Amino acid sequence: MRQIIEQNSKNHLEESSAPSDSTTADADNSAPQVSAEHLAGGGGLPSPAPQATARLPAHLERLADRARGYVEAASSANTRKAYASDWKHFTGWCRRQGLAHLPPDPHTVGLYITALASGTATADRKPNSVTTIERRLSALTWNYAQRGLALDRKDRHIATVLAGIRNTHAAPPRQKEAVLPENLIAMLETLDRGTLRGLRDRAMLLIGFAGGLRRSEIVGLDVARDQTEDGRGWVEIFDKGMVVWLRGKTGWREVEIGRGSSDATCPVIALQTWLKLAKIAHGPLFRRVTGEGKNVGPDRLTDKQVARLVKTAALAAGVRGDLSEAARAEKFSGHSLRAGLASSAEVDERYVQKQLGHASAEMTRKYQRRRDRFRVNLTKASGL
Repeated sequence: MRQIIEQNSKNHLEESSAPSDSTTADADNSAPQVSAEHLAGGGGLPSPAPQATARLPAHLERLADRARGYVEAASSANTRKAYASDWKHFTGWCRRQGLAHLPPDPHTVGLYITALASGTATADRKPNSVTTIERRLSALTWNYAQRGLALDRKDRHIATVLAGIRNTHAAPPRQKEAVLPENLIAMLETLDRGTLRGLRDRAMLLIGFAGGLRRSEIVGLDVARDQTEDGRGWVEIFDKGMVVWLRGKTGWREVEIGRGSSDATCPVIALQTWLKLAKIAHGPLFRRVTGEGKNVGPDRLTDKQVARLVKTAALAAGVRGDLSEAARAEKFSGHSLRAGLASSAEVDERYVQKQLGHASAEMTRKYQRRRDRFRVNLTKASGL
């Protein structure tokens, strides 16, 4: 790492004596300029070649606007928000260390991920987990790419340091607690059926569990197809159940949710009751309830509200009462619904895999909290 620091200092000394990028760019008026706001490391999504777009003929401006829309559609709003936050963190760290964040320098990035692992990159002096470091590194790669620059993650100053961080600090993942059917029924009993908020929350919990949906998928649903620009799917109700259409990273997929064994636990009836009493016929499926629980607004819920609902309902129902309240709050999240379905549905594993949208059975097994791990006993099979 001493070599990295020495080389990094040498690079920046050379850069300070060389002509600046802006001076070189000013000498060539034909080259597209990147605004100072983008080069300053702002957290927003950079627009590709903004000056080049401004020179487009009038009849192509609409295409340019559409292209920018497609750029945003290439990743989810949550991903862009997280990447913007990580970029802001990195550029702030570079500024405090007196280092340049542009152009991409593997030496600088190697020092940054070392600081993350050692806890010196944040005010609370708390080391980042390996997962968080890898996410921040992906965010840097993405942000550099949006600025027309490439970060070589295979460079030894990044790859070797990251390998050492993994070997030193990697730990088994901390899995969220699964909400099992008996837990879910207890959680439903804590919700007031006489209020719109209670009816909405019942529908969200039941659909999230029965569909094995992610929290972003739950709140991204619309009543029907092509109703909102930010919708991530819609529902179709049939006699025997409903089909949830979801737009994921690799395209569209269908999730089939059958009717429950009783009206009290049927996700279809819960949804129909919510839509009827909330008088929702168009747009987002799950919305904010305002005015002391009497009015339904037009705004879509956020995915954080699903996580908050699962936590509060699990605490109110006394799920895992053997733990302290702080420990219980830490163990439950929106992910608990997916894990609950995977752990409790006593069907062939491939059906669970399809419902959760997993590409491999191995990923599905990671969600199964009470599967028989010793169903295949190689010790006995070998004759011992």
